Amino acid sequence: AHAADDKERREAVETKNQAEALIHATEKQLSDNAENEKVQAVKDEIEKAVADAKAAIEADDAEKIKTATAALAQSAMKIGEAIYADQQAQGGGDAAAAGGDDASAGSDGGDNVVDADFEEVDDDDKKSA
Repeated sequence: AHAADDKERREAVETKNQAEALIHATEKQLSDNAENEKVQAVKDEIEKAVADAKAAIEADDAEKIKTATAALAQSAMKIGEAIYADQQAQGGGDAAAAGGDDASAGSDGGDNVVDADFEEVDDDDKKSA
């Protein structure tokens, strides 16, 4: 008799949980990359989106939570973009300075990767040999 109500309530709880998880992940990303200048440039926008999402959760309105979560997801992507741009700026300078021969860089890289062929030996084959 209350299946529709249960479904609606479950959907609301799942939406709230997703929003809380996104808030937590976004706040963690902000704190982990606090010293990154490019992240600092978008920090205010992201913190506003986090505050809006928290307010929507407090209001306990599923539609507001969905809207705020979508906005937060869009803002949170800017952290990744900023980190990626910063890594490209740093990595681009390193590659140009290194002179860039990928084959020689891989051979003396220090990863100690061994390329080897192997053959499985069956226990019965070992006994007869």
